[in-house]
Amino acid sequence: MRNDLTIYDKVADRWWSDDIRWVRTLKNLVPGRLKWFDRQIDWQGKAVLDLGCAGGFMAEALAARGAHVTGIDPAADAIDAARAHARTTGLRIGYDVGVGEALPYDDNSFDAVVCVDVLEHVADLNKVLTEVARTLRPGGVFLFDTINRNPLARLATITIAEDVLRLLPRGTHDPAMFIKPRELRAAIEGAGLVPGAVTGLGPRGINRRFDLIFGPLPLTPILYMGIARKPLAGAVL
Repeated sequence: MRNDLTIYDKVADRWWSDDIRWVRTLKNLVPGRLKWFDRQIDWQGKAVLDLGCAGGFMAEALAARGAHVTGIDPAADAIDAARAHARTTGLRIGYDVGVGEALPYDDNSFDAVVCVDVLEHVADLNKVLTEVARTLRPGGVFLFDTINRNPLARLATITIAEDVLRLLPRGTHDPAMFIKPRELRAAIEGAGLVPGAVTGLGPRGINRRFDLIFGPLPLTPILYMGIARKPLAGAVL
């Protein structure tokens, strides 16, 4: 089975335990992403949606930066784990169960939508981006990452990461759902957003547990991050 989204609920009770290597990999990706995301926005006081939040790694990092965070994910058990952990840390984060194709929020609700390790899994990319645009406030930003679609990306993420190193469970990704940057740019524009800068994301070292440390990279053949903005009211695209 490819694009297996049940994996998040299966390990929800151990999401914050640090005893599952592939979950630690997801956790380790957060500071790597934020090294670039932090340059794009001042999080303090912003209303932020973490779309596809799973057990809350990114949501908690954003809340610690002073953002007013809402997280949403279809994995109900993972959401329960996120809520429970937020209570132990004292972070005020709102969590909901739901999908990106039908966000349960009003128009113009958020200053930023963050969407990491998600776009290559969704059932309808265009609907998700339309919902992102709808719920963003004018001038708001959409920050994302996803996986490029090419033989190198398939080798790195499927053959090496899933099948050999087991950095992710087998079946996590369907390589047919990977997204070329030009395809994503066109979809973003189609949703009424203005695409911005794009950069790579990948391993930058190894920690004491021999887990990978991640950060921005200049090239985008495998993982890439980007930003888009919702035009201000009355702006002409």
